[in-house]
Amino acid sequence: MATFKYVAKSEDGKTVTGALDAPDRPALIKKLREKNLVIVSLTKSKESAGGGSSFFQKKIGLDDIVIFSRQMATMVDAGIPLVSALDILGEQLDNKRFSVAILRIRDDVETGSSLSEALSRQPKVFSGLFVNMVRAGESSGMLDEILDRLATYLEKTSILQKKVKSALIYPAIITGMAMVITAILLLKVIPVFKEIFAGFGAALPMPTQVLISVSDFLRRYFIFTISGMAVFMILISRYKKTERGALRFDKLTLNMPIIGILLRKVAVSKFTRTLSTLVKSGVPILNSLEIVGKTAGNKVIERAVSNVRASIKNGENIAEPLSKSAVFPPMVVRMINVGEQTGQLEKMLSKIADFYDAEVDTAISGLTSIIEPVIIAFLGVIIGTIVICMFLPIFKISTIITM
Repeated sequence: MATFKYVAKSEDGKTVTGALDAPDRPALIKKLREKNLVIVSLTKSKESAGGGSSFFQKKIGLDDIVIFSRQMATMVDAGIPLVSALDILGEQLDNKRFSVAILRIRDDVETGSSLSEALSRQPKVFSGLFVNMVRAGESSGMLDEILDRLATYLEKTSILQKKVKSALIYPAIITGMAMVITAILLLKVIPVFKEIFAGFGAALPMPTQVLISVSDFLRRYFIFTISGMAVFMILISRYKKTERGALRFDKLTLNMPIIGILLRKVAVSKFTRTLSTLVKSGVPILNSLEIVGKTAGNKVIERAVSNVRASIKNGENIAEPLSKSAVFPPMVVRMINVGEQTGQLEKMLSKIADFYDAEVDTAISGLTSIIEPVIIAFLGVIIGTIVICMFLPIFKISTIITM
């Protein structure tokens, strides 16, 4: 037995809500129909659905969406009704949070909603891109093909994200280790040397004095320093969430010497891949561009896409506003322009995306080979400077003692 919550309409049009125990949904639907109630929504209670505390539940990742799309496409292609397909997938998912979302979608479809409408009611799980592509698949009668295409697109997006993350994790870990080692030296090691030098009874070299002063300051105001850094990071984070702050930060990241080149290639790849997938699936170009802008994850790209939409509304082309954005390389702009003129925009975008996927692979390999010696040199300079500053008095010990 499971407990179900329902919202229904009575014969006189009144809304009726309640909870009933039933072995399964069909049995409950039968009970409600026997009472002449029209079902509006039907959900299994969290206790019955194995919901538990959402804090401890696994998050819904891109890989989960990929598997769902692929399995859903297979079932639709096999002629299994949507409600049955959703029911099967919802019950077999290991991710309980995702399972609850799918079962809610199943309930919405069962009560008369289209699949795209039901998906749109789960915005934290399914993006606007996913919903619009499913809507296009429903209207064209190619839902299975669209879902398969979505799975392929999301798979490539996931692979790209993992590659970029793996390239950035190594320098982040090494930088973090360098900061920890430096903090230990300043807070624990240098005070020991300070006590030793205090017995010399003479002025220390300027670099050593500066380092000891920094150590004293950090030890005395350690809590205030950490608190100040935390407040600074919070303020930066909040500023980044504003329109102006996000635009400035994204411009800065795209113009960084090494990382910026990689991020530009990732941005171009994501833009062209997403737009190609949407156009190929039959989503109108203005809607496609709106979705691409919202899912770009970069305000510079979003602004460029917004200018493209305005250009198309005024009867112009896509290429010109892209060239003004200073993000897209001339080759990309020209290929898009050729695609527009020949009526093969989707194919051209797909070729650009494939090319830049390969470019990202090359950039990541180059980044890894460049970053390793740079980080080692950085660590050497920081740690070496501290060590030299602390040993300068020892090198000049004979001079200090005779003074």
